[in-house]
Amino acid sequence: MIADSPLVLAATRQPVPHTPVWFMRQAGRSLPEYRELREGTQMLEACRTPDLVTEITIQPVRRHKVDAAIFFSDIVVPLAAVGVDLDIVPGTGPVVPQPFRTRADLDRLPDLTPDAIPDITESVHRLVAELGSTALIGFAGAPFTLASYLVEGGPSRTHERTKALMVGDPQLWNDLCERLAQISGAFLRVQVEAGASAVQLFDSWVGALSRADYTAYVQKHSATALAAVADTGVPRIHFGVGTGELLDLMGAAGADVVGVDYRVSLTDAVARLGDAYAVQGNLDPALLGAPWEVLEARVRAIVDEGRAAPGHIFNLGHGVPPHTDPDVLTRIVEVVHEHSAR
Repeated sequence: MIADSPLVLAATRQPVPHTPVWFMRQAGRSLPEYRELREGTQMLEACRTPDLVTEITIQPVRRHKVDAAIFFSDIVVPLAAVGVDLDIVPGTGPVVPQPFRTRADLDRLPDLTPDAIPDITESVHRLVAELGSTALIGFAGAPFTLASYLVEGGPSRTHERTKALMVGDPQLWNDLCERLAQISGAFLRVQVEAGASAVQLFDSWVGALSRADYTAYVQKHSATALAAVADTGVPRIHFGVGTGELLDLMGAAGADVVGVDYRVSLTDAVARLGDAYAVQGNLDPALLGAPWEVLEARVRAIVDEGRAAPGHIFNLGHGVPPHTDPDVLTRIVEVVHEHSAR
């Protein structure tokens, strides 16, 4: 872990030279150099090829001068590594041809062990060597979001089958999520042991749940995944979309940093979280296409709001849209650094 990295300092609520900034989905489709490199290579193959992973992860650091690299992968990579039949379909996302619906399906989810993903270890080793003083963030998908893909068979707006299984057969749901928590936790640990300086657990779809259902069916499984790296000392970021009502519960699952999407102001998030957690966020990605003077003012306002938190990492409230002008991201990094310089 790079202990003096601005990202690590902010995540652990220590003084920083400036507000650190990185962007979810910075390593990928908005960059022309990424599209050129990925041409002809399927997503899952790219995620398991150290040469590609290394170059793609570093591209936004080289271009934007962000304070951290995010490991180039996908949340379903560890599921594929344990043998789940799935594909990442361009324009759609992860697709599981045979969805998980019964107890017999649990047999398709063995534990993830490091020897199943030696390429991940190799990719992280290479990245740490090349990134130098720039922090590398490892990541994994949280059990609820992974379960949703498995149960629905792909992306879903309503998560109807997932919720019906969760409430209708809580024993099967818990058994499924226990296996997914092991897989997520093991994937995080492999990255940390190879040298990642922080991790982020993505629970992209958990904002579809009420506080009561999150507490009853999800929180303990996310806690298990995050606990897999608790002894390493690396800061843990926990992020979800539409999770304004769940922020404190997500923090209590074992996070050092709570990601805040664009639906909740950082001021409100800090009021809900108190001083126990740093926050990450939260520029609306849709605003990246707005006139620069409007966007710049919004960026400065978010930096100002973040000063009230015990630690603040500037980010978007979700991922970089594919048609974003990369130069806009570069300018945002410059503004955040300039406006927050201590």
